[in-house]
Amino acid sequence: MTKSYLSIQGVSKRFGLFAALEHVSIDIAKNEFVCLLGPSGCGKTTLLRMIAGLEQPTTGSMIIAGREITSLPPAKRNIAMMFQSYALFPNLTAAQNIAFGLQEKKLSRQDIAAKVEEALDMVDLSHVRDKYPAQLSGGQQQRIALARAISLSRDVLLLDEPLSALDAKVRQKLRREIRRLHEKFGMTTVMVTHDQDEALTMADKIVVMNHGEVVQVGTPEVIYTQPATPFVADFIGAVNFIESRRFDPGQREASTLLAIRPEHVRLLAYESEYGIPATILESEFRGAFYRIYLEWRDDHGQTTVQLTLDLPAAQANKLDVRRGQKVCLELPLEHLLRFEQDEAAAAKEQG
Repeated sequence: MTKSYLSIQGVSKRFGLFAALEHVSIDIAKNEFVCLLGPSGCGKTTLLRMIAGLEQPTTGSMIIAGREITSLPPAKRNIAMMFQSYALFPNLTAAQNIAFGLQEKKLSRQDIAAKVEEALDMVDLSHVRDKYPAQLSGGQQQRIALARAISLSRDVLLLDEPLSALDAKVRQKLRREIRRLHEKFGMTTVMVTHDQDEALTMADKIVVMNHGEVVQVGTPEVIYTQPATPFVADFIGAVNFIESRRFDPGQREASTLLAIRPEHVRLLAYESEYGIPATILESEFRGAFYRIYLEWRDDHGQTTVQLTLDLPAAQANKLDVRRGQKVCLELPLEHLLRFEQDEAAAAKEQG
């Protein structure tokens, strides 16, 4: 079992009658990259601010490397935090912004200058050292803020949605940059995001949150392929939900909710008595694949199920998929997810 480096134990946070967090417990290993993932208002930023010392928990405790930090002020925690807004000083150059935190540590001028140059080189921005934040692009500002945080050599790095203000292409590049720097410096990193792609591509471990509670903790692969609840399945990637009674018309109530990812639904190139008859409603070209929306209608034409299928572009072109086309589908048993009805009902209440 991996030893915990940052341990959050039974943490709750209340603002009057509102519970922002309810009995949150998470164990994070040294040098691990963890993403707190969930919809807006789920409590992930509140939790991050409590780790930083900017908020105090109502109950519970937080421990780093065996040291209780729950009541310590931010300056005593040896934690670096990069805010969503980057929080760069507009009247200081890129180099001066990085140097500011180092000056607080009472380092010599020579040591500060060396660390600033190292930090600028680390993010490939030595050429903008004398520019002010207003003269930098959003991506450059983000990298300067990241360099400033890492240069402080803290035990834990906290990132509050650091990529949300950037365009898609810059965001993808900086995901890899942050991950590279994390691995190079071996910092324990906790990042808040509501972007599932960021969590899946960057994290060693994902903590899925909803309504102030931890819903599931696991590796990206486990969270995606073995979601614990319908909420997790729906929040992480696209998914089709199908009530079990669709396969047993004699069932009055759906005891089980079935789910399957769009990439696992198979479009048969031939008619099959065992296939599911469906009609293509529309399709979207997404580069490497088409996302196809289908309608599955029962034998009496009274109830329908909307299904989504991801089909490689080459296969879609070969089959000449088009709106209104009648097709047969197959739902492979090995890819079907099953949730008991009480889990499904709880997910609907949460959603």
